[in-house]
Formats: sequence, C-alpha cells, structure tokens
Amino acid sequence: MTLENQKTSADATSTPWKLCVAPMMDWTDRHCRYFHRLLSPHARLYTEMVTAAALMHGNRLHLLEHNREEHPVALQLGGAEPDELARAARFGAQAGYDEINLNVGCPSDRVQSGRFGACLMREPQLVADCVSAMIDAVNVPVTVKCRIGVDEQDEDADLQRFAETMIDAGVRTLIVHARKAWLLGLSPKENREIPPLNYERVYRLKRELPQLTIVINGGIVQDGAVRAHLQQVDGVMLGRLAYHDPHALARIDAMLFGGEAIARGQALRAMRPYIEAELARGTKLKHIARHLLGLYHGQPGGRTFRRVLSEGAHCDDAGWELMEAALQAVSQRPARAA
Repeated sequence: MTLENQKTSADATSTPWKLCVAPMMDWTDRHCRYFHRLLSPHARLYTEMVTAAALMHGNRLHLLEHNREEHPVALQLGGAEPDELARAARFGAQAGYDEINLNVGCPSDRVQSGRFGACLMREPQLVADCVSAMIDAVNVPVTVKCRIGVDEQDEDADLQRFAETMIDAGVRTLIVHARKAWLLGLSPKENREIPPLNYERVYRLKRELPQLTIVINGGIVQDGAVRAHLQQVDGVMLGRLAYHDPHALARIDAMLFGGEAIARGQALRAMRPYIEAELARGTKLKHIARHLLGLYHGQPGGRTFRRVLSEGAHCDDAGWELMEAALQAVSQRPARAA
C-alpha cells in the first residue's frame, strides 16, 4: 500500500485519538514521524515539545517544519504565559497542525526552571488561563497532556480538580500519563519508570467525567494491552514501544482498524523516496537512520540490521545503499537450528 493510499484509508476510518504516538524529546522529529506514518495509517502523531518562547524568538520555519504526509499531526507546546502560548498556537495552526497540545507532564529540571511542564499540575487555574487563550486563538483542538499528579498531590482530589478546571476552560481531550511525577530527586528517565502506574485512576477519571475524551499513556509495552485499555478509555498513547519496536505500530493499527500490517521490508523500502529527497537537500543519513534501528526488534537478524545501520549511517557519504545492505544482511542470516 502506498503512503497516499494509506492516508486515504486513515481519513475515511480513523477515530481521532484512538491510537496516538507520544511526543518524545529528541525522538519524534519529522523524520521519525514520517516513518511512523508509513507504519500506521491511523495513528495521531505528536511533535517533540516546542517551547512557546522558541517560536517567538527562534527559527520558526525550522521548528514548525513537517511533511504533509504526517497528518493527523499535533504540535506540542511548552509554556506558562497565556498570551505567548496563544501566539504560538496560532503559528502552529497556520503551519497546518491538526491539534495544539500543552505539555503539563514533563518533569525535567530545565522545564521546571521555565515554570512549565509537570510543575503546572500545581497551578490548574494558570493552565486553564493558558488553554483558554489558546482555544480563542485557533480553530483546531487544544488538548492537554498531564500526569495523575506531582509530588504529594492527592491522586483523587487534585487530579479531579485539575480535570474539571480544564473542562471549564474548554478542553475536551485530556491525555493522562498514569504515573505521578516526582519533581525533586528523580530524573526524567526515572520518572518514566519508578513512580507506580495507576491505570485504574485514569479509568475512574473517564467514568467520573464521561464528557472528556481520555487518552491513557505510560508503561504500555505490549500490543495486547492496547485493546484492554480501550475497554475503559477513549484512546491509547504509545511512547517507548512505538519507538523501540516501531513495527508494533503496524501491528496495532491493523488490530484496531483492520487490514494487514505492512511488512518490515516493505516499510523500509517505502522510505526510499523520502530518504533520497532528504539526502539531496543536505540531510545526513544518520539523522534518519537512528529512527529505523528498531524495525526488526525481536526478530532473527534484528541485531545485524541494527549494527549495519549504526556503523554505516555516520559516514558522510552514506546513502540508500546502506539500507539495502541492512536488509540484505537480515535476509542472509542463517536460519536457527531446529
């Protein structure tokens, strides 16, 4: 199936937030998103977080660059100043993004120092002021990605208050990472792993506030878990599973929306026009190849595939022939003994 045919299928049958790929810093750039779209016609894709201040003062064209094939794709913003976020949201909508998402979940020290990310869970009214200003500025959905709480917050009372405040501000879709964030003492990586998951709290939020579209995120590392979550909430957002085992996106897309999962080799070869166009404009292959390393995750030859790409992509003259070499290495791997 060609990318254009896949997009037609997506436009006809997708449910907006049923399957999403999380915004991940240093990972979900435009090259990654193009690859993910090839694997999944229906998933809603998200950019890395872009700060509103960067859009005001940085290279706006570069920060907002994306391919038309990525749609539906959301721009995730970071910030805590309503007027600035409204302007940034307007820039995103004008650039063609289908959704503007506010980050209220990132626990990094750098993000906290800017008074945005997960620390905003403590200031629901400020978040409400921000999203209200953003909603007034654009005609695309404005959504919020949050945690179930931070530090010593009560997961019941404080999350409920936060969600109700978002509803009052006009938010209709809430993406909830089902862990608390501990803002002191844990690194961002530890905050993705150490605080216990509490899926039931997210399920209960959906029962308590049925008017909200609730998307669950966090610790979803098996294909089968997606269907179980969808019995309780409206959507599932995948993070590390989609990145480290990208073919999981193809399998899950087929499971939820029908059709057959695109084969790994077919998906890689479908990247050829994109890769050659990017090389022609000066992009180094390493910036694209790093997102492809997990394509054969868990498969015979997967380590060989990864090694060929890892060792070769850093060469300045690396081109499509490296992709063919990686595929050839997988196909020539001796079969396991019975």
